[in-house]
Amino acid sequence: MKTKKIVAALIIIGMIVIDQVVKIAVKTHMALGESFEIFPWFKILFVENPGMAFGMSIGSKWILTTFRIIVSAAVMYYLVKLIKMNSRMSYIVTISLLFTGAVGNIIDCMFYGQIFSESTYFSVASLFPAGGGYAPVMLGRVVDMLYFPLFVFPDWVPMLGGQIFFSPVFNVADICVTVSMFALILFFRNDFNDTFERVFTRKKEQNNEEA
Repeated sequence: MKTKKIVAALIIIGMIVIDQVVKIAVKTHMALGESFEIFPWFKILFVENPGMAFGMSIGSKWILTTFRIIVSAAVMYYLVKLIKMNSRMSYIVTISLLFTGAVGNIIDCMFYGQIFSESTYFSVASLFPAGGGYAPVMLGRVVDMLYFPLFVFPDWVPMLGGQIFFSPVFNVADICVTVSMFALILFFRNDFNDTFERVFTRKKEQNNEEA
């Protein structure tokens, strides 16, 4: 059990540090919309995302950030219970990645508006600006930078001709969430069904009995 605690902690701390270091480096060295090519199919492109993963935006930012915090707290509680239940290491790793991804983007929403100046298409943001940040707490924008324009559909392809295949821009936290969700669907559905019921459903039944 101690080993699983250490592994979960290392994953969470390590990936959050990587995610934030990359975001801060991009935010303080690149103007909005600036890009440079690593390979023809991989570029660093600085964009800011006001909403959810992969550039999506749904509803009020206050509501979205609050929802993220609540979900992250529930995932953290679930992860702690998994470790106490001595669940499979691979499943604990998966849930640790899910938690990491959620927290990585919450940090942007919670604090980036306070600690950074505004990024524009003509200027680079500064850290801890003298005049204050660009947005109130919880209203910061998520920094995205990983762009994989794998190929462009030929002009003769109906409706898709000239369009880029896989155009979203994302970050390390998004990768953590995506990898963990695919792993849950492909490999850990039974683990999830069994442990989720044990952690949440039975606890709810116990509370009802005590009431």
